[in-house]
Formats: sequence, structure tokens, C-alpha cells
Amino acid sequence: MPTIVGRGLDRLATVRRVTRGIDRRTVVRAGIVAAVAYAAWLAIGAFGRPYNFFDMKIYHGAVVWWASGHELYEFVAPDTTLGFTYPPFAGLAMLPMAHLPVTLAGLVNAAVSIAALAVVLAALLRPIVDRLGWPLWYTVAIATPLAAAIEPTRETLGYGQVNLLLFALILADLVALRWRSRRGTHQAEDDGPLLRFVYGGAWAGVGIGLATAVKLTPALFIFYLMITRQWRVAATAIGTAVGVTIGSFGIVGAESRDYFGSVLWQTERVGAADMTPNQSLAGLLARLYDSIETPGLLWLAFSVLVLALGLSRASNAHSDGDELTAFTLVGLTANVISPISWTHHLVWVIPAIIVLADTAIRRHDASRGPVRSASTPYGGPPAVATLRPPIWYPTLTGFRHGIAAIGLYLLFLISPIWPYEHQLPEVSHYQDGLFGALMENSLALALILLVAALPWRPGAEPAFHTDRAARASMLYGRR
Repeated sequence: MPTIVGRGLDRLATVRRVTRGIDRRTVVRAGIVAAVAYAAWLAIGAFGRPYNFFDMKIYHGAVVWWASGHELYEFVAPDTTLGFTYPPFAGLAMLPMAHLPVTLAGLVNAAVSIAALAVVLAALLRPIVDRLGWPLWYTVAIATPLAAAIEPTRETLGYGQVNLLLFALILADLVALRWRSRRGTHQAEDDGPLLRFVYGGAWAGVGIGLATAVKLTPALFIFYLMITRQWRVAATAIGTAVGVTIGSFGIVGAESRDYFGSVLWQTERVGAADMTPNQSLAGLLARLYDSIETPGLLWLAFSVLVLALGLSRASNAHSDGDELTAFTLVGLTANVISPISWTHHLVWVIPAIIVLADTAIRRHDASRGPVRSASTPYGGPPAVATLRPPIWYPTLTGFRHGIAAIGLYLLFLISPIWPYEHQLPEVSHYQDGLFGALMENSLALALILLVAALPWRPGAEPAFHTDRAARASMLYGRR
């Protein structure tokens, strides 16, 4: 008996020695992270829909059908009229999951997507938390469940979609552009060619090219790269997309011919334009006209207007040294002008919320008075110590941007479209009056408003140092 008691006391002493080494603040932060994760889980249950990997079942069934010797695009999921709608390269990428049970494939996709989301958030938040002195792990650990709870993310995970993976591919190029703008800051003299290639950002464009080969809408980023004269990155993206597509022709020529010859043009394969989860401009107009089809000429006219507005604002954000906002505006514009943008496509609201929140913080900090900055952000050319502009802002400076960030987050958390979901010809989209129509189209209206009004942060995250970006950095400092 004394021996047992002695062993117990020794173990207790060991536990005490270990816990003494743990920072109490870290324990508190871990508790907050756990509470936020639990709250996010409850929010998904409260505001989300029943999820059973519906889309993953279609993808899984299609690749199993294909692996068994049938034609990929002839597959139709049981009890539906839906089949595989992605290019052959996407089918090749998904082919390994034919060896997994469908539920396991969905869980693996969800786990990989959450990991990709966390990595993306770390990349987007790092410049902000470094400036503010916050711990990166703690910020990302809170941001990840918060981002997972909103409509685009929970729909992507619950349906077994690939949007977060494509989102990560595109933003990997944003990281590469940052590294390229700081070329040499990550490199040591003894680094090998591989490390110099990686940290030099020479691969920028590969992510956009791969995303375009899987889904055509990311091609708008290539157009953006061209109008901002980022020729090398645009060429890399085009070369990657074309190379992967030609490679797919070489491997699965019959499926490639079927897709580009007929399947690509069969718009009815993805659903009617007026369906409530289609929160694009085309869906908005179809519902406003209370029609299954979108009024074509009107949609084309407004799409050209939104495209010009979004790309011009993205170009200005790029020139002023805010590449994150530029990428976000391009992604939001693609969501708006695409004929079909299901709610799980709308992942670009995540960086939009981050930009709004950071704008609020920057403007509030600027109102506190002058601050000296000895260098420009992100390894730019040294600047003489400068003062912030002698403009004294009110105490509530940045308040409206903070409210906009919170409001945008709550809108996509609650997602008020579903209580007012209607489907023609059974039920009119005006069944619940003007308020019901407004709620059913609320996410689409928010996207259009973001394209028109999302602010950019001069000098915040330049992809490379233009004179205009340098002036912005010197004027605004690292606030």
C-alpha cells in the first residue's frame, strides 16, 4: 500500500512540475479556442442545413463508374438528373477516391479542406498579426472555426465540394507574389536551387493555372494578371492550365473531347438559374423577373458593367500596394458574373471580411496620432522616417468598416436565404412579399455591394514595389 501511495505522489509531483512550465495565458487561450470552436459547431447546427456529402456522392459515384470501364460523362447519380460536370483533369484528380467508401472520401475531403483553410488564414492574417503583435497560432485557431461556420465554408464541407482547395491554390499564388516582392529576404547563400525557386516566388501562377484547369471561373484571375501587366505570372498560369488540359487529352482523350465538345455547353446539367442557392447576378435577375431563365441581354449588360468595375478597382488596389484586396475583388467579381454561383462558391467573402476588419483597425490606429516608420512594409526600399498625415480623426474612425465586417460575417453566418427559398413554377419568388424577395437575394446583393465598395489598404501588401505602392507605404507607414 505505501508503495502505491508513493507512486501516486511521484506522478502528482511530475504533473505539477509540467503544469508549472505551462504559461497560464496559453491555457486561457486554449480554453477560448475550444469555446469558439464549440460555438461554431452550434452555429452550423443552428443555421446550416442537413449535410450528407450530397455532391461528394455524385463525384464518388462518377469516378467509380468511370473506373469500372464506363464513360465518365454518361454517369447520372441515382434518383437525380445530375452527373459529373468538371473537366477531365478534375476527374483524374478525383480518381483515387474510387478506392474509398463514399463517407470516408467525404471525411477526407473535409479534413483536407479545413487544413487548407487554416493554412490560407495563416497566410492572410500573418501580415496583420505581425503588425499588431498578436500570436499567429492563436489568431488562426480562432479564425478557422469562425470561417468554417459561415455559409460558403459549411456548405463546401457538408456537400463534399472542392471550393476551399481551389481557394487555397489561388491564394498560394498571392503568397508567391509576396515572396517575389521580397526576393532574397528568405534566402541564405547556402540555399539550394529548390529553396531559391520556392522562396523566390518564381512559381507564381501555377495555383491559378491548376484551379482554372479544374474549374473555368478562376480564369478571370489570368485576365486580371494581364491587365495589371504581371506578364510572367499570367504566362505561368496560362501555361499550367493549357499544359494540364493537353496532358488530360493525352491520357483520357475521349472524355476530353466529350467535355469540350458538348458537356461544357450543357448548362442545364447544373440546375435552373432561379434556384435560391444560385446567388450570382444571373440568379438575382431570374428571381426578380420571377422566371426560371435569366433575361439574357440584361444579364450581359450588367455583367459587363460589374466586370469593368471589379477589375478596375482590383487594378487600382494592386497599384496602391494591396494585392489581397485586388485578389478578393477579382474573386468576388467572378462570383457575381458567373451564370451559376452556388452559395458554396462564395468563399471570397472570407478575405473580404478580413480586409474590412483590418481597414477598421488601421483607420482607428491612424486617428491616434503620428507614428514614425523607418522602412516600407515587406522588405521594400528604406524610406526616411516620416510622420503620418497631420489629420486628427474622430475617435470612432474605422467604426463603419468594423460594423461592415461584423455585418458581413453575420449575414453569411445566418444566411437568411433559406427560410425564403422558393422554386418555380410551384411557388413564386414573391410569395413572401418584398422582404422575402430581399432576403432570398441578400447574399447576391452583398456580393455586388462588395465589388462596388470594398476598400483597399494603400501599401498594405504589395506584390511588387511600384512607385505608387512605395508612396502609399511611406505615407501610411505600417499602421
